[in-house]
Amino acid sequence: MSKEEENVKAIEERRKQIFEEFEKLKSRMGKIKHKIAIISGKGGVGKSTITANLAVAFAMHGHTDRIGVLDADIHGPSIPKILGLTGRRFQIGPPGVFPVFGSLGIKVVSMDFLLPDEDAPIIWRGPLKMTAIRQFLSDIVWGELDILLIDLPPGTGDEPLSIAQLLPEMDGVIIVTIPSEVSQIVVKKAVNFAKRLGMPIIGVVENMSGFVCPRCGAKIDIFQSGGGKRMADELGIPFLGSIPLDQKISQSSDKGLPFIVEDPNSPASKAFMEIAEKVKAYLKA
Repeated sequence: MSKEEENVKAIEERRKQIFEEFEKLKSRMGKIKHKIAIISGKGGVGKSTITANLAVAFAMHGHTDRIGVLDADIHGPSIPKILGLTGRRFQIGPPGVFPVFGSLGIKVVSMDFLLPDEDAPIIWRGPLKMTAIRQFLSDIVWGELDILLIDLPPGTGDEPLSIAQLLPEMDGVIIVTIPSEVSQIVVKKAVNFAKRLGMPIIGVVENMSGFVCPRCGAKIDIFQSGGGKRMADELGIPFLGSIPLDQKISQSSDKGLPFIVEDPNSPASKAFMEIAEKVKAYLKA
């Protein structure tokens, strides 16, 4: 066989492999009714906390065993910690790799489940990250789900772009911000990113919106408030709600307990539930 024939054969084999991967991805994702990404151009706004608690809220509202969470933050996976799944590993069977099951039957996939320990860093360039995300979507046996929530890292780089390209049928994105103007300047980039790629915007969530005093119940605007609503109005996109600061949210996350289960009557938990209801109404519409 000549060198040219070898090259042609290699190209054909690669084409066949790409086609098979695409068909597998389409088959896996075809069993999931709704796919939602949680994004923000800004780090430290609480995307993972919001993703985890929304997943629990959906599961509590009649979707037990029908909710999935993809932790697409390759370098800083935190969903397993928040949901009390640190140290767990994927299970492998004949159909493929199975997600880790959390409370209320939530199916979770994260890079954390592949690391030797939680302090191990991921030192990867873009192509490796894109391959990992594609495999999380196509090789994981997600099964039939009502909703898959995708927790994306800050910015508009490799991971968000990979998700947008691999899931063109995405139902929409939830934009997370905090009240400060600095955050909103950066978050607007995520809004324009979603618009440019044709990803529907479900709405904006303002996190850390005021602090509710645990003793007297008074609300104190430490970082101001209302910035998320103003930004949504300015950009002509829906506003889903505000989540106040509550020290118990951080404490619950550190313990690996869903906050809305541990303290369901708090203002923050009620805000999570209201946002979940608005998202469900969007999906029905």
